[in-house]
Amino acid sequence: MIASIPPVSGIPLPDPIRPAGEPQSGGGFQDALSSAIQKVEAFGHDASASVERFLSGEGEELHTTILATQRAELSFEMFLQARNKVVSAYQEIMRMQM
Repeated sequence: MIASIPPVSGIPLPDPIRPAGEPQSGGGFQDALSSAIQKVEAFGHDASASVERFLSGEGEELHTTILATQRAELSFEMFLQARNKVVSAYQEIMRMQM
């Protein structure tokens, strides 16, 4: 017997853009930024802990330590580039004439 195909559910639409005075439903830029900062900090703490375990001889593998430090470095670099793009966009908006 052939199984029936389930119906296609609706595609969720993105929230409309609101003026600055209206509250947003759900997360916003601030939530995304704080989440990104927390993730970068977590990668940094994980890398530091991995290096400490490796140096103290607690059985941490060298390749695991290197991967943790590279992950922390790359996440920081990516966050730094995103910050630079946001600052650049803000400066460009401030240069616009009204």
